[in-house]
Amino acid sequence: TRSHTVHLLLQVLCSFTWNSSVVLGKNVALQGRATQISLHGNGFASNAIDGNKDGVYGHGSCTHTVNDLNPWWRLDLLKRHKVFSVVITNTVDSVPERLNGAEIRIGNSLDNNGNNNPRCAVISSIHPGFSTTFECDGMEGHYINVVIPGRQEYLTLCEVEVFHGFNIVSRNLALYGKATQSDLVENPWSADGLASNAIDGNHDSHYDHGSCTATTMQNDPWWRLDLLDKYVVTSITITNRKDCCPERLDGAEIHIGNSLLNNGNSNPLCAVISSIHPGFSSTFECDGMEGRYINVVIPGRQEYLTLCEVEVYGSPLD
Repeated sequence: TRSHTVHLLLQVLCSFTWNSSVVLGKNVALQGRATQISLHGNGFASNAIDGNKDGVYGHGSCTHTVNDLNPWWRLDLLKRHKVFSVVITNTVDSVPERLNGAEIRIGNSLDNNGNNNPRCAVISSIHPGFSTTFECDGMEGHYINVVIPGRQEYLTLCEVEVFHGFNIVSRNLALYGKATQSDLVENPWSADGLASNAIDGNHDSHYDHGSCTATTMQNDPWWRLDLLDKYVVTSITITNRKDCCPERLDGAEIHIGNSLLNNGNSNPLCAVISSIHPGFSSTFECDGMEGRYINVVIPGRQEYLTLCEVEVYGSPLD
């Protein structure tokens, strides 16, 4: 009967919501093409879709327009997508409050350079160097615009990510956890190198800016995140250091599980980090592994361990 069919459908949807390993989906911005109203210095439009969230303008990974009336930046996705979320990373040093009031618009028209397409969200503010997610609820569009309407302004974006997958799990679970590590480099009373720096929501990849972890040089250094409950973990994104020694992270392992044996480093292996480019973020698929603890460990050698951000996506365990 019709009511029986509806009941079965609801059962399937409920099961899918809690048990699926679908995450944010693919960042389709990386395959797109970017343009903007004007160019200041080396602030090319393509810098916002290079996969690098470094928020320091001088490091060459942020966009920059001249001081225009209604400045805009546009991404051509090359075909229509249903957009569920847009993630924007703000600059650290190039007057981050300039982005306040910017609008995200999504659609298929190039009327007014795409700025007349339907509005997904208004950016009230994004903290310097931070990334903020804006939910767009499946809006359909070929073009993504970021525009600052109604005033003369510079427009700077350090990364724009666009996710078209069904957004069941958009929350970064790491932000709600607690972090520890095998040791702390330098002064334990300062903010330098703290384990919690990797879950502060800030992707700034320069150690001296105070948002990266660091251990001392030691055998098998490790960092551990306690999610405070068991989750089905679908993916983990790690941001590497840019200003020094990014190769130190080569060969690090990501472990997920519920045991604290060997400080959690004996839990099942999700992935081995072959390398992450300086200042870049790489995502590792964990295919629904179950665990409360996430460990990053460099096994078998004496090394420093530095992480500039660790993001964990997944769903609650039934």
